Amino acid sequence: MSWYRNTVWFVKGLREYTRGGYESAAKHFNPADVEVDVAGRSFLVTGANSGIGKATAKEIARRGGTVHLVCRNKERAEVAKEEIVAETGNQNIFLHIVDISNPKEIWKFAEKFRNEHKLNVLINNAGCMVNNRELTEDGLEKNFATNTLGTYIMTTALVPLLEKAADARVITVSSGGMLVQKLNISDLQSGNGPFDGTMVYAQNKRQQVVLTEQWAKAHRNIHFSVMHPGWADTPAVRSSMPDFYERMKNSLRTEAQGADTVLWLAVSAEATKLPSGLFFQDRQPVPTHLPLAYTHSPPEDEEKLMELLEEFSQKFKSVSPG
Repeated sequence: MSWYRNTVWFVKGLREYTRGGYESAAKHFNPADVEVDVAGRSFLVTGANSGIGKATAKEIARRGGTVHLVCRNKERAEVAKEEIVAETGNQNIFLHIVDISNPKEIWKFAEKFRNEHKLNVLINNAGCMVNNRELTEDGLEKNFATNTLGTYIMTTALVPLLEKAADARVITVSSGGMLVQKLNISDLQSGNGPFDGTMVYAQNKRQQVVLTEQWAKAHRNIHFSVMHPGWADTPAVRSSMPDFYERMKNSLRTEAQGADTVLWLAVSAEATKLPSGLFFQDRQPVPTHLPLAYTHSPPEDEEKLMELLEEFSQKFKSVSPG
């Protein structure tokens, strides 16, 4: 049924995920939801030097929030920070250089961050789509290491800090591509059979949805959400999906339009009136499965995913200082 899922997802995408879909949805937005002052609140955004991450960080900075930019590339990150400060006038912008595909680095960063800062909102935006199977220095498949394990460790490591905060939130940037994937816990590092980077990415994004649902059950004092930004014109899309970009470039959302729901989930009072653990698109909760797609997984598989990720994460925690 994969051909069915892919076809339905693409047709749905042509209608809803493009700029036209955003403009249609935005007619029903309440601008007051995001016209808020968040001075005194602390936000951490991963992958914040470009695309949706930078657009989100900039809008939070405009509203007075303290923003921690977590980026891999120091030079590009410093340029992004300067741009955000210059455009918003907000000096409370802090830069942390962390490779989200490196679990030891994440643990080390999070331990230090917990001792030095407070945190109200974590935004897991960093991600990658590597089209050929590559291993990190730790022997991890790179998409899995970044999108799934990196997100898991960053969140797990910062939950104790978030649990001390008022109105704590965790937002994870996923993708509608996850709709074509059923959770597969038997091959987390995509070592069996032919490697399709687009489908591996989609599987990682399904895993992020499951993570969010599981975290929401486990941590009742934190509001968890996961979202699809639509199809946006970002550097990542241009580099990872050049054929898709060429075909769709005139219909893609702007970075700010892609970031709109992340911002809404991060700052609005309306977002936390909805249950924790939902999947959002254009400020609305939406289903996590297509009709007739057979992508539902049994609860034991979802629980097993959490166990496996915890095992992975602990391997790398044990070799980090502290």
